[in-house]
Formats: sequence, structure tokens, C-alpha cells
Amino acid sequence: MLLMKYFHPGWKAVHISADEARAQSAHDETMKAILELTQSQKNDLLCILESVPGNPYEDHQSFVDSVALVAAPQFLVDACGRIREDRESGASEAHVVRNCPIDLIVPELDLDNPVADKYAKKNTFVAEAFLALVARLTETPLMSYGSRNNGDFFTDVIAISRYSGMQTGFSDSELPFHNDRTAHWARADFISLLGLRCPQEEVIYTTFVSGRSLLTHLNPQEQEILRKPYFLTSFDVFSRDTNGRQRVSDNHPILENDHSFRYLETTTTVAPTAPGEAKDALLSLKNALVVAAKQRHRIAVGDLLLFANQDGLHSRDRIEIFDAERARARWLLKTYAFRDEAAADRLADHWLDGVRGRIDD
Repeated sequence: MLLMKYFHPGWKAVHISADEARAQSAHDETMKAILELTQSQKNDLLCILESVPGNPYEDHQSFVDSVALVAAPQFLVDACGRIREDRESGASEAHVVRNCPIDLIVPELDLDNPVADKYAKKNTFVAEAFLALVARLTETPLMSYGSRNNGDFFTDVIAISRYSGMQTGFSDSELPFHNDRTAHWARADFISLLGLRCPQEEVIYTTFVSGRSLLTHLNPQEQEILRKPYFLTSFDVFSRDTNGRQRVSDNHPILENDHSFRYLETTTTVAPTAPGEAKDALLSLKNALVVAAKQRHRIAVGDLLLFANQDGLHSRDRIEIFDAERARARWLLKTYAFRDEAAADRLADHWLDGVRGRIDD
């Protein structure tokens, strides 16, 4: 028996055997939390974060400066230290913290323009303060894009009405394996997602596959070809709408550093001038994605999911949707982050208006 998975129009189907599919399933796992806050811990942290003054959407620097003065509780310091250690050792590049504090009132947003509606309705910033605190404790400076959401460092994974059914993080659709901002010249090292509104009746998973896992399914010759600038990636529809200069990337390699992958399934393709072996290597990567071990997590309200953006790929899988309108209301608060201060410093010439971490694109 053969199972078939189709990709970009024009590519041939990828065939895997039933045995391969069973082996893949056996290696997949649901992420286990490295920390689940007790109700007492959550309440104590909530009180600390509620005291942080300022509005991150009006004065980001003042807000994060205030967060920097917070005395973080030891349980959170320890959890963030564990995350740093796991990343450095390669033990794990994806982590979950559960029962985290968020704002007591999470407004319902107008999905025609959720960013403007958030500015108008969200009057407390506990979730933002929590994400900023975690970024400080994991020693991963925050990053944003000047061309997106007014340069906000705290952005929303939410379904914008006009992008319904389209391949963008701002849609109500599934997302294939990708890095965020694959086509962009500046890409975050890490992503954090915090559940603000996650309808428990709707079954939606975030799936992560590490670059290390992918490498085990690619031979040295395939890896060598994937390290060549034989590939290009189109920008998603949201990027094209918000920045007229963003249409398609320059030619780029797919495999970088030791195990970093720059790839958007269905959209990354072979450059017209690339040799024939580039197409073969790309097909091998598609096959590797089918069988590589994966980690999955169904984000609930108060869940914090952190994962590597470049040293792995992630997807959004809508497993079972009972009420499409209710599923569209799902709202995750997201931050991008650099690997460390040195990684941020390498882009210091690109800060917009001198704001550290805000990319002028």
C-alpha cells in the first residue's frame, strides 16, 4: 500500500509506504510541559505583571525597560534557564509552559481589522509583559518588522477576514511546514506563542520538526546541494500587501549553519538557473519531512509554546473543526526573538528609527 502526499502544482507526488507512515507516527510525540504553574504561582506572577506600567503599542522601549525591573519568581527563572540549556545542548528546540498568566479580560476582536481593534479594546498588557519577561530570562532579544503591524514587537496570530483560506499566518487555514518570514532577509531565531483565546472544542495543533531530525533523512550529497543558493521563495500574501517591495526572495540555500532550514512547503522552489540536481535534493527534503520525527502541541489558553524558527520547521494542523466561526476567533500573541545579543548586534545597521530589534524593511 502506498500513501500519497501532494505538494506544489507541477511537482510529482511523494510516495511513502504504509510501513513508513506507521514508523513516522510512532516517532511523533505530543510535547510535555517543562513547567505547569500552580494556581498560586500563576496568581503571584499575575500580580507582578499587572504592576508593569506603560503601553507596549505606544512606547515599546519604556514598556520593556519597566519589565526589566521586575523581580522574576525563581520558578520562572529556572524554567527559562532550562530552555537555554536545552537549546545550547541540542536536547530540545521546542518547549511548553502551561497555566501562564494572561490578561483577565481578553476582548473579542473585529476580524476585519483586528490590530486596530486590539489597540482600541485591549487596555491591560499582562500577556505582553509576560512574553517580554520570558525573552529577558531566556536572553533572546525581541525582534519586529517595521513594515508589519506598525513595527509592533507583540503581534497576533489571528484570522483576518480578507485572508480567509489563504496561505498566511493571518488566515483561518492550515499552514504547511515553514519558517516564519522564509523569504525575508532577516528571520527570527525563535518564536513564542501565548494562547489568549483558544476554543477548546476546536482541535488545532502546532507541529514542530527539528532541523536535526530532518538531517538524519538526507544524505551528504543532498545536504551539499541544499547548501547552495539554488532556491527561491515567494512572500506570502500578507507580506505582499503590507510591503510592495516584498514579492520573491533572492536565490538562497535551504540548508544553512549546521541544521538551519530556510523553507516554505509548496512555495520554496528551484531557481530557473539551478542545475537539475537541485530539484532532486528538494524532492528529497519533501520526503524527509514526511518521515522525520515531529512534536505536536494543541495550544490552550495560558499555554506558552516556544520553538526554533530557523533550526526547525513548524506547521498549523486543523485536525477537527466543529464551528468555523468559533475557530476563526482563535488568538495567539506572538513574539520573534534573536538567538542572543550578538545575533541582534549583527543587524544593528538596520534598526528603524534607532529602535533596537525593529527591522527597517
